[in-house]
Amino acid sequence: MTFPLPHHYREILKGLGEDPDREGLLDTPKRAAKAMQYLCHGYNQSVEEIVNGALFASDNDEMVIVADIELYSLCEHHLLPFIGKAHVAYIPTGKVVGLSKIARIVDMFARRLQIQENLTREIADAIQHITQAAGVAVVIEARHMCMMMRGVEKQNSTMNTSVMLGAFRESNTTRMEFLQLIGRSK
Repeated sequence: MTFPLPHHYREILKGLGEDPDREGLLDTPKRAAKAMQYLCHGYNQSVEEIVNGALFASDNDEMVIVADIELYSLCEHHLLPFIGKAHVAYIPTGKVVGLSKIARIVDMFARRLQIQENLTREIADAIQHITQAAGVAVVIEARHMCMMMRGVEKQNSTMNTSVMLGAFRESNTTRMEFLQLIGRSK
């Protein structure tokens, strides 16, 4: 992926009516370009590279949950951050994935320009693909700066999305167990 160059940010500053040659802004175009590269480094990663063979044989066929994985992403509509957490579960069928790999997969997809609905789906599909699990569930709850800082300016709004695959979609009991364990069901 080609990332924005400092001269693009210089032009944005000019377009805002700023003087990019004033002391406080002299290095801003370079810093902003570097920040955007970092915030979008998920484009330079793949699930296969992240997992890197960290799949392990296991007789466990009970739910595995990694909860409260913090995430930071950029809304593809406004390039403003959304910040939240993901809860990921799967039911193994002969193999489990290294624990840190789930958080790294969340980060990889979050570090791309996104909408939360697609992010939730991409994480679920990736976990399903690498584990061949009997079921995968992903819930994301996030606060969107594009809704808080502009537009309707609602400071206390949270968006929740979920994707349920396999056993989590087919079995109300399995789905409810997951939601209960992450504190989303009473």
